[in-house]
Amino acid sequence: MKRIAMWTLAACIPALAFTGEPATEPGLSVAQIVEKNVVARGGAEAWRKIQTMVWQGHVESANSAVPTLPFALEMKRPNKTRFQITALNQMAVRVFDGTQGWKLRPAHSGKLDLQPYTPEEVKFAQEEQVIDGPLIDHEQKGVAVSLDGVDDVEGRKSYRLNVRLPSGVSHHMWIDAQTFLDIKYDRETRNPKGQPVTVSVFYRNYQSVEGLQIPLLIETGVGATPRTNKLVIEKVALNPPLDDWRFAKPDAPGHSTSVSIGPETPQAARDTHRPGR
Repeated sequence: MKRIAMWTLAACIPALAFTGEPATEPGLSVAQIVEKNVVARGGAEAWRKIQTMVWQGHVESANSAVPTLPFALEMKRPNKTRFQITALNQMAVRVFDGTQGWKLRPAHSGKLDLQPYTPEEVKFAQEEQVIDGPLIDHEQKGVAVSLDGVDDVEGRKSYRLNVRLPSGVSHHMWIDAQTFLDIKYDRETRNPKGQPVTVSVFYRNYQSVEGLQIPLLIETGVGATPRTNKLVIEKVALNPPLDDWRFAKPDAPGHSTSVSIGPETPQAARDTHRPGR
C-alpha cells in the first residue's frame, strides 16, 4: 500500500472521529498489534485481492514555486510503480519495473532527461511493499517485526515497531494505540550531499474505499526542518487494468503517459482537506 511509493512522500494518520477516548489496551504483544492493524485497515483477505491500485491528486510542496502539482501514482504487484507529476506544463516520471527504475524529467535545455535509478534508489524500490505495506503477511514476505516501545506521536499514544526487511535494513513505524492504523513511518537515507538524514512520513485522513482504510493525506519531512511535502489523494481506483509496459523504460513510443480514473471507478474522497483526526 502506502508507504508505498515513498518516492515523493508516503505514509499517513487516521482521520476517524471519536465520540469519546476509548481506553488503550495495555500489554499487547507485537503479534496482537499487527493483527489489530491488519483488521483496522480492512483485513488481510481484502487486501490480498488488490493487484493494482491508482491514486490521483496533487502535491503541495514547500520546495516548489507552484502551489499544487497534479500527480498520478500507479502500483502493481509485486512491486511495480509509476509516479507522474506535472508542473508548468512539464511532466516528470519515475517508474520501477520490479528490477530497474528510471527518472524522466525536464532538463535546463528544455528537453527531457532520462536517467536510471541510482543503486540506492533501486534498493529502496526493491524493498518497497507495494499495495499493502510491510505488516500484512509480513512473515511470508520475510519481514521481521518487533515492539520497540510506546511513544506519543502528535498527542496520540502509539506503538513503535521495528520493521526489519529481508535485506536487513530496519525502519520504524508507529501504530495508533486507539485506531490501530499506521500513523508514522521513519526511514534513514542520505541527502544530496551524502549526509545521513531521517525521512518521517505521516499518514493522515483515513477514509474507507470499498472497505479498505486508505490515508488521503501523506505528509513527508526530512530531519528537523519544518518544511514538508503533502500528497493529497483525491481519487483511488482498486484493481484497474494496468499493462506492464506502463512500468517499462518511459521512452517507449506510442504509449499513453497517463491513466484516467473515470466516474465508474471507486473514488476515495470528496473532501481531502477535512481535518486529519
